Amino acid sequence: MRKIVIAIDGYSSCGKSTTAKAVAAELGYAYIDTGAMYRAVTLYLLENSISFEDLPRIEQALHEMHITFKRNRKTGRNELCLDGTIREDEIRQMRISNLVSEVSGIPAVRHAMVRQQQRMARKRGVVMDGRDIGTTVFPDAEVKVFMTADVLTRALRRQEELAVKGEQVPVEDIVENLRKRDHLDSTRTESPLRRAPDAVLLDTTHMMIDEQVDFVLERVSASLFSLAAAGGEHRNTH
Repeated sequence: MRKIVIAIDGYSSCGKSTTAKAVAAELGYAYIDTGAMYRAVTLYLLENSISFEDLPRIEQALHEMHITFKRNRKTGRNELCLDGTIREDEIRQMRISNLVSEVSGIPAVRHAMVRQQQRMARKRGVVMDGRDIGTTVFPDAEVKVFMTADVLTRALRRQEELAVKGEQVPVEDIVENLRKRDHLDSTRTESPLRRAPDAVLLDTTHMMIDEQVDFVLERVSASLFSLAAAGGEHRNTH
């Protein structure tokens, strides 16, 4: 069966990553968390005391750092590695969440990550979630879903995730962080967060994860059926 690219874009804490991971597991596809990559860059810049305004040093850092994903044999999940070390817990901290939108808006960072993401998915058979997958990284993705949810619902979900990791954050602070990130992501010049014209809207405010997964899988089945009927052809510009 021909493999396709599934692009899941949308706002923070809508369930993108959880849904994308489950869809990938169901299909036997690779899962690529592009948001984790931008978080890794943010972490690297902070740990190396590199100013977000120092563009020449950022360019150099992008050549120095190595971002990969390693499959955890116990959990089956892909975990982000920065320079060979798993840094999943560190990149999910609020200090990174507060700055990642600023870093991801830097053109040099955006261009470097997009190139790497396109290389990762060159053979297709991937589920990729982020902010600009269906518009910039893979505009020819066969399935595009744009996820959204009420900001309070998103904040409560994020608060629960942080609590599991031992980080207690007031919901008001998370709401403020999400609104700030929404604004920065949607208004940046480089690859802004927006719904692709051919992306299906998925509001997850009142949905369970399994319902979200089923929604995406239904779109995948429809796409594969259409491809089979058309002889399995697709565009691939990368």
